[in-house]
Amino acid sequence: MTKVLLIRHCRSTANADGVLAGRMPGVALDDRGREQALRLRDVLARVSLAAAYTSPIERCRETAELAGLAQAEVVAGLSECDYGEWSGRSLADLACEPLWERVQSHPGAVRFPGGESMLEMRDRVTQAVRAIAARHEAGEVVAVVSHGDPIKAVLADALGLDFDLFQRIDVGPASVSLIDYSNPERPVVQLINGGSDLAGMLAALHRPTLGGGDLPAPDQG
Repeated sequence: MTKVLLIRHCRSTANADGVLAGRMPGVALDDRGREQALRLRDVLARVSLAAAYTSPIERCRETAELAGLAQAEVVAGLSECDYGEWSGRSLADLACEPLWERVQSHPGAVRFPGGESMLEMRDRVTQAVRAIAARHEAGEVVAVVSHGDPIKAVLADALGLDFDLFQRIDVGPASVSLIDYSNPERPVVQLINGGSDLAGMLAALHRPTLGGGDLPAPDQG
């Protein structure tokens, strides 16, 4: 088993616009996102990676390429949650939906209309990451480029958290988290939400919360 660097894709046009992108095609990185990816390239150049893997969705593949992981293997299990009819809608509008509160407080009971359940997403992505870790020797490090909710689900699994608490974890665009799977029965989380774009993360602390509330928004893709 090995160590897995979980990289959330860099900022996309949907992130910038406050839109839940989901699996919509044609959502690319914006200018800041491309800058973030180039900074990631500098960071990853100092790491001896055995392999890299990516979600099939465009913004992850673009992040991988710009970050120097052009040979990353596409793994379907790393894909974004299928938000169904919520895909493409603004977060401000979604915050008015009755289902929004359940997404925050009881995600294990949520199935998105016309889409995937949160538990299906969790099982799919955790199985994919554990299978990737099992492919490699002890001491190797691999990079995995994925999305906010999938990465949070993997971290919650490694931490042994009840899935309904996974919204308490935050992973921003371009962030890096690290899990050591040397003991697959007892993985060790060594880093959460490490920032290649620390200035941007600090600036985000001053953004008003949606609807004046203090609940975390679901991943913006």
